[in-house]
Amino acid sequence: MRLLPAVCCCFPFAVVELVLLAAVGVPAALCRRVLRARARCRRASRAAAAKKKEMAGSCSSGMSPDSDVEGPSVQGGGLVPNGGGKSQEAARVELPQPVLAVDLTQRAWRHPSYYSCIRVNTLKSSTDAVMHKLMDLICENELSAVINGLEVVELNGGEQQHERGSLVHKCPYAGLENVLFVQGSGPHVLHYGSQPDQAVKEVVVSRKCAESVLRGAQVYVPGVLACSSHVEKGDKVAVSVAIEQPVKEDGWAVGITRGTVLQGLQSDAHYEERKGLYIGQGTAAMSRSAIFRVPHGIAVEMTERVYKLPSFNDVLEGEIFLQNLPSVVTACVLDPQSGERILDMCAAPGGKTTAIAILMRDKGEVVALDRSHNKVMDILKLASEMDLSCIKAYKLDALKSVRKTDEARNLGMADNHSEAVEIPTEDPCHARVDGRSTSVDEDNSTTTVVHSVDDNLNAKRYISKAELRKNLRRMKNGPGRNNCSGGRVEKSKGFYPNSFDRVLLDAPCSALGLRPRLFAGEETLESLKNHAKYQRRMFDQAVKLVRPGGVIVYSTCTINPGENEALVRYALDTYKYLSLVSQFPKVGGPGIVGSCELFNKTYTEEWLREDEAELVQRFDPSSSVDTIGFFIAKFNVGEKDE
Repeated sequence: MRLLPAVCCCFPFAVVELVLLAAVGVPAALCRRVLRARARCRRASRAAAAKKKEMAGSCSSGMSPDSDVEGPSVQGGGLVPNGGGKSQEAARVELPQPVLAVDLTQRAWRHPSYYSCIRVNTLKSSTDAVMHKLMDLICENELSAVINGLEVVELNGGEQQHERGSLVHKCPYAGLENVLFVQGSGPHVLHYGSQPDQAVKEVVVSRKCAESVLRGAQVYVPGVLACSSHVEKGDKVAVSVAIEQPVKEDGWAVGITRGTVLQGLQSDAHYEERKGLYIGQGTAAMSRSAIFRVPHGIAVEMTERVYKLPSFNDVLEGEIFLQNLPSVVTACVLDPQSGERILDMCAAPGGKTTAIAILMRDKGEVVALDRSHNKVMDILKLASEMDLSCIKAYKLDALKSVRKTDEARNLGMADNHSEAVEIPTEDPCHARVDGRSTSVDEDNSTTTVVHSVDDNLNAKRYISKAELRKNLRRMKNGPGRNNCSGGRVEKSKGFYPNSFDRVLLDAPCSALGLRPRLFAGEETLESLKNHAKYQRRMFDQAVKLVRPGGVIVYSTCTINPGENEALVRYALDTYKYLSLVSQFPKVGGPGIVGSCELFNKTYTEEWLREDEAELVQRFDPSSSVDTIGFFIAKFNVGEKDE
């Protein structure tokens, strides 16, 4: 038996540590001392592990996942290198409690939540009905195969005590009656059966793919970077992850080119890069040649995992949606009402969008925006699966979502109140341009003069037929990758100010709250500051689009206060008619109070006051809720000054 250690090591977090330490009130001088002390602890830990491995020799049967954790452990108020012992007593560094909280957060990053959160589509089924269906699937061994050997424990500090052996149970928090938890297990020690003189067939995946696998997903084709030769469908393969490495240009990069052939031996050029970074084993769902030939599909079906969480692929499609608990809370905090017009500014992949539509009972209008064509298609596909008709998705950059009130007049279109431009799909040979129609044959390579039929528009306009001919060829080639004719979406020119009752801005961020987080070295203090600038620009757009008396909900999946509390401070100081309001349901903890000096005291980041901190929700990855790091703020909009 060959042991494949689980991924439990913590990769570079120096900048993140600095931000976290500052966030919990540790002075700058002590922050530097802490980072130096932690570096010494890591070196001592590695040295102890190397000595232990040398003493064990070839008789060693391997180590458990927990013993492979790199970095200091918490003991009696100090940080001690792993392994304990009198020889490490001198390495103990007495540090304040906030530093220990940072260490616990780092440990939480190394593994996923121990349960899967499911949101029920209450328009198609009930929570009790879905719960019974999931239990039936477990009894039929369709789900239990991936979560065998688990022991159910009480989740998130709720009052409900769950019966031992119960895999599916309801969320204990008020206001989240449509949420179910499915318990997982781990970490597990993984063994791979092979002959000592026989190379192991391996598949190396990208870091983001590995993080998804650790959360219960299968290995999909786009995530595969390298594979052993002669891998055929049905072969047992070991799955490992390629992590970014430092490069000479003072950056980070993966040293494996997609399509690389792995030898599976220590002589392999990439052996050291992935040694000890195995995440599980599985069965190849296609051959090596197919993996690097087809654009999508499952490449490896995982059979043994470090953390066993059920995969809900094709399970109760349309009735359930796998979603992180804070994301479900965000939609509920928005409190959408039937008949309202709601805007989801950064909507992909559509989880919050569909949650809003369900809360509205599919009555009203939910406008979903994303600047990616394929992501807009994903939103529409998810809405179709859940039989939701009130969702309208458009391709539009959220930074350009406000349409100028004088734009229509300047274009001579004052009578046209349409805010979206639809690209036709039914007939690619005909198009309408500014209310005028034209047609084209495939063989026609000339441009034609289109005369306006509107007396108010007397100008002639020359229109190229290249795009129309391309559409014709696309239609002849059949359905696109999204199983839609041509894969067409609607584009939008933006929306007029004060045109929405409620706006949700789930802003793009540094994603430092996502779990598991195998690497965070690409973030710097400067990049974190740039994220905050980008989010402020988006928030400015949201403020313009919501009507007086409306609501704005701002959320991120990061724990960086510069993108969370600092934005709330900016919003309250810039827009005096905005006010923080209490949230329901309330699951997360309070926000961070105070301020932080950065860049050698040349920049001060202002956060919240005591009363304001109680009105936001901050989800800590190391808390008993056991979820991703997240932040939610809710604003009421008063009478605007403009």
